[in-house]
Amino acid sequence: MFADRAEIYIRSGKGGDGHVSFRREKYVPAGGPDGGDGGRGGDLIFEVDEGLNTLTDFRYIRKYSAENGEDGGKKQCSGKDGKDLILKVPPGTVIKEKESGKVVADMSGDNRRILILKGGRGGKGNQHYATSTMQAPKYAQPGQAFMEMNVRLELKVIADVGLVGFPNVGKSTLLSRVTNAKPKIGNYHFTTTSPNLGVVDLEDGDGFVIADIPGLIEGASEGLGLGHQFLRHIERTKVIIHLVDAASTEGRDPIEDIRMINAELSSYNPELAKLPQVIAANKLDVLYGEEEEEAVKKLKDTFEPEGYKVFPISAVSGKGVKELLYHVKGILDQMDRTPVVFEREFFPENIKLSDEPFEVWKEEDHLYVVEGPRIERMLGYTNLESEKGFVFFQNFMRENGILEQLEELGIQEGDTVRMYGLQFDYYK
Repeated sequence: MFADRAEIYIRSGKGGDGHVSFRREKYVPAGGPDGGDGGRGGDLIFEVDEGLNTLTDFRYIRKYSAENGEDGGKKQCSGKDGKDLILKVPPGTVIKEKESGKVVADMSGDNRRILILKGGRGGKGNQHYATSTMQAPKYAQPGQAFMEMNVRLELKVIADVGLVGFPNVGKSTLLSRVTNAKPKIGNYHFTTTSPNLGVVDLEDGDGFVIADIPGLIEGASEGLGLGHQFLRHIERTKVIIHLVDAASTEGRDPIEDIRMINAELSSYNPELAKLPQVIAANKLDVLYGEEEEEAVKKLKDTFEPEGYKVFPISAVSGKGVKELLYHVKGILDQMDRTPVVFEREFFPENIKLSDEPFEVWKEEDHLYVVEGPRIERMLGYTNLESEKGFVFFQNFMRENGILEQLEELGIQEGDTVRMYGLQFDYYK
């Protein structure tokens, strides 16, 4: 079964943590800090593969994660960077954020390779935090967190012209006649279960790409039958050829069929109803004389006043097909032929958590120590003697999880907390 939609979970790699260690050599029993940096987490990248035309692979594997960065080591050894994960998709794949449905990226046009989720930055080892006042820092920077998303992949074929119509009106036959495509053809409904693309080469050396959109039915815009799976493929097209069985070989009314499918197109996406449309009255080879003239006249009288040009054709014999194609080419020549690429609407948010390190430990009974570069900076610009400054200090301790860590270490009311030469009594 042709697969043009899939839902998957994607995640970049977490950055490796910086390492805490100190140089220990035979004649240097108390050397300085030598903790290495963590490696960078791998990126999550999407890339177009021209050899693919379906999203089937994503139906079987639903979770994709880039490699995490390796933690840093002692003796200033840096951790290895995580490997990027590159997901190959067919051209025309649209990546959407699952919950909002907003476009994250459209793998069309010049968009051949896009970084979707950036890997986390590796943390710095404790060697970077030695200062004149703190020569033996016991903390290192944690690796930056990974980024994650649930996304929906949708394949929307890239064609200048969309060929639409009810099942069994001759779309596959017409496509096989005018292009090099080899669609499956049979005298039964829903023969086509995937869009077929073909290139129409005209005598002047120019041409266009046409897509046979599988048979639609009433209710397609509501997801009935194969409706939603294939209506999305029309969204990139610039002109629609509406093929009808003008001879009513199966007892259907071609005028009613056109009205019905146009209603489905408009219901699915109102912009589709505004696209230039040409009506191809097919299967006229089974009618003769007055019957043929009457069938064509009926369609022309109904739709040409509405601006839809009607072309009588036979996909089997080729009669009238050339005139149809050159008329469509004339419409395209007056339009911007730049492929439709959906604009980006969703930008994965960076995780804005503070990744500056701090360390909390119990020095001795009733004495706890808190250190770190951000804490040292905070103390430098905060006036703890003012009520406002002290409230700010308390909120800083709470929001950064420092109070929580002190409580996990067993601090009690009245115990002492030391921060860079300043000491405070702890009270809840």
